[in-house]
Amino acid sequence: MTSDLGDLTTTIEPDMSKVENRASTVAQMVLDRVSASPEREAFRYPVGAEWASVTWGEFGDRVRRLAAGLIVLGINPEERVGIAAATRYEWILADMAIMCAGAATTTVYPTTTPDEVAYIIGDSGSRVVFAEDDEQVKKLREHRSELSDLGTIVTFDGTADETEGVIGLAELERRGEEHLAQHPKAIEEAVAAIGPESLATLIYTSGTTGRPKGVRLVHDCWTYEGAGVDALGILHPDDLQYLWLPLAHSFGKALLTAQLQIGFASAVDGRIDKIVDNLAVVRPTFMGSAPRIFEKAHGRIVSMVEQEGGPRAKIFRWAFGVGHRVAELQRAGKQPSGLLAAQHKLADSLVFGKIRDRFGGRLRFFVSGAAALNRELAEWFHAAGILITEGYGLTETSAATCVNLPGRFRFGSVGPVLPGTEVRIADDGEVLIKGPGVMRGYHNMPEATDEVLDADGWFHTGDIGELGEDGLLRITDRKKDLFKTSGGKYVAPQLIESLFKAICPYVSQIVVHGEDRNFCSALITLDPEAIAGWAEENGLGGKSYQAIVTSDAAHAMVQGYIDELNAKLNRWETIKTFAILENDLTVEEGEMTPSLKVRRKVVEDRYADVLDSFYTSTYA
Repeated sequence: MTSDLGDLTTTIEPDMSKVENRASTVAQMVLDRVSASPEREAFRYPVGAEWASVTWGEFGDRVRRLAAGLIVLGINPEERVGIAAATRYEWILADMAIMCAGAATTTVYPTTTPDEVAYIIGDSGSRVVFAEDDEQVKKLREHRSELSDLGTIVTFDGTADETEGVIGLAELERRGEEHLAQHPKAIEEAVAAIGPESLATLIYTSGTTGRPKGVRLVHDCWTYEGAGVDALGILHPDDLQYLWLPLAHSFGKALLTAQLQIGFASAVDGRIDKIVDNLAVVRPTFMGSAPRIFEKAHGRIVSMVEQEGGPRAKIFRWAFGVGHRVAELQRAGKQPSGLLAAQHKLADSLVFGKIRDRFGGRLRFFVSGAAALNRELAEWFHAAGILITEGYGLTETSAATCVNLPGRFRFGSVGPVLPGTEVRIADDGEVLIKGPGVMRGYHNMPEATDEVLDADGWFHTGDIGELGEDGLLRITDRKKDLFKTSGGKYVAPQLIESLFKAICPYVSQIVVHGEDRNFCSALITLDPEAIAGWAEENGLGGKSYQAIVTSDAAHAMVQGYIDELNAKLNRWETIKTFAILENDLTVEEGEMTPSLKVRRKVVEDRYADVLDSFYTSTYA
């Protein structure tokens, strides 16, 4: 099998007419898509070991009934309806039903604590909540007395109890069907009652300190996102997306809006542990993802080969040497010839084709977002014939602001600006954004809004970046994450962390520390799957995860990779000492966001004693 990357040097001019003539609301996008493509596949989702498929027409019918059910519950234009669930088909049904009822979606991650759920539902004034199961229902019941606006809870899989105000999804749909029988134009009337500036979504940012802020995103934000992606010409109706991203996150929501605009199908399953297995079955043509998924896949492949050793490892290393040379030519607009072309064909047959088959064999590209992607990692995948186009955006900008394109990309950058958006760099290096995708403010927080949105409409991102002459944006670090050592040297920890993940195939997470310290140190966790294989090859097979990662052998192995990392850094950036934590960082423990970004302050506070010990006289 050969790579299906196409001509990477062809630049497609954005079709601005799609941005300028976009739908007025997400609800109108739903109605338009159902009308335009009733017989085409819209979604597929797992049912046991199989995948069910629904057309746009079938999807639209259910959305209409559920939207009518919300109207029966008394939901009015722009009133909030919460969704507390993992990524699944029913999440999308609920969200689009909320849009078509003229209401606004409040997103809640299923890992959110009961206290924080109560805050989000209360602060948003949500009147109805879709709750995935009994666990999510319980969170709401625990704080029901505090939630004066909350009326009905609609559960996907939980136990219905109408005496407690909990009904099932089927019951909501039944009520909506009855309403539509008497009021057949109810949905069209609800859609007509809202406009571009009507509130569509409240997404609460997962802050590391204080209460989360509700980001107010209106319909115009999302219709712009969908039209802006469509204008790039990189996605088509015949594409198939694999969608696992948290739909409570703006990245996932932006991809949904692009789907409505363009009309491609999506296979939906939010179970992270099923991604690689599902890719081989679904065989998508593109997927959006956080860098952690690519890091994990890379680590798994490399560690398996290293552990096997012998001829296979030699062939693997030879193939990637060839692949890197070919990929470099391709990025320069050239193709290999002669001996190199023959070597590449053999490398593709022996190694690269098998790697691509793990991802289904039909991928045109991945899109990486939500955190920084290491350049060396992107180049490794490209050498195997897999293109990862990194993008950039924030919840406050409705996700996509910049994205590398298959015909216009540079590893290490986040690509050109989405058509219709402006980006500029402030005097202190901060990235500023202006355009239709920018939020209309933080819910109930005017002072916080004024801190980031200036009088001219520029959103101050808090990110440090550079805008090249080629129009491609490069993000160097979070403004708040940059730290200065006691020697007065600035350190960008994310760049160091990203580099280490490309070097060490066994790492899961690394947090570089050193603010106001005289040197840098690090907290490291190891990937449970990858380190288990390493343990078998190093006399630690059968040991517990904690026993493996705290062993002298594991520390020595990591030290070797730290030495390799340090050789690439400035003297003041080098990691002088580190600790391997006995447990990996998790979303459930609050150490990572649901989009798989490390909550740096939470981790540093939790392991403050370990970090402080680095700076005693023993290490100093």
